[in-house]
Amino acid sequence: MNPRQHLASIPILDLGQVYDQRYADADFHYDGHDRLSEFFGRSVAAHRHDRFFQIHYIHNGHVHLYLDDLQYRLDGPLCFFTPPGVPHAFVTDAASEGQVITARQQLVWQLFENEAALSLRLNQPLCVGLSEQRGDAARSAAHLAPLFQQVADEFVGRRDGRADNLLALLRLILANLLSLIERPQHDSPVPAQDLMQFHRFNQLIEAHYTQHWSLQRYADTLGLTTARLNLICRRLASMPSKQLIFERQLQEAKRLLLHSGQPVSQICFALGFRDPAYFSRFFRHHVGIPPRDYASQHAQGR
Repeated sequence: MNPRQHLASIPILDLGQVYDQRYADADFHYDGHDRLSEFFGRSVAAHRHDRFFQIHYIHNGHVHLYLDDLQYRLDGPLCFFTPPGVPHAFVTDAASEGQVITARQQLVWQLFENEAALSLRLNQPLCVGLSEQRGDAARSAAHLAPLFQQVADEFVGRRDGRADNLLALLRLILANLLSLIERPQHDSPVPAQDLMQFHRFNQLIEAHYTQHWSLQRYADTLGLTTARLNLICRRLASMPSKQLIFERQLQEAKRLLLHSGQPVSQICFALGFRDPAYFSRFFRHHVGIPPRDYASQHAQGR
């Protein structure tokens, strides 16, 4: 069986297919949280979105959120941001109101293709209480409510220039939201070619991390030497290229351990490892504890 078939244990939710087929092929979708809750319920089980980013803005009410391997209990106003492939589950109370934007991955990448500092944050999930922010972060948080309202007006208004206006608003929302993620800035400009190669490398990792491609094969596919690829990754991600591959494998291992209910041996094979003992050593080397202990520790906290 193809290892990717095992990953279906964390289901992919496609809003265009299961909720509103008018937007089945759309790059951008907007809706109110209350309307989505009427359809999906207030308790939404663990799922992920394939090749789509999603932003939830909750104005008020209480949210209990599982975002990847972290748990949050927050009162609105709050935002949570889920990059493609990141599992999340949440429960909102009956008083919760908010708005939800879903945007295609390629569209979002294009919005920040010349801004390395923000572009590199796009793969990092975020949940943040907006009333808790201070200083510059508070100013960024304050911009979000009117921007979301403008998105609502544009989305339902269908006026001339609607598509361009929605893209401009999406970029402003993401720029303000991503600024709340603490991440070191680059001391010098990043060449556009390097940023493009870095994104291509991450796309290749996403497509092939369960196949355990060699670093040489990744570099050859990109038309780079392994040394050049390593230099780009160290500059943009502050880690060697091989570690980026390991991080993606570990990320999926953690997700499956927490959300799939599968035994460690099955997760091992789903991720393309041939030997469960080797997989356990690999996981322990990078995480510090064996996979079974990781799963049981997080299960106790829920």
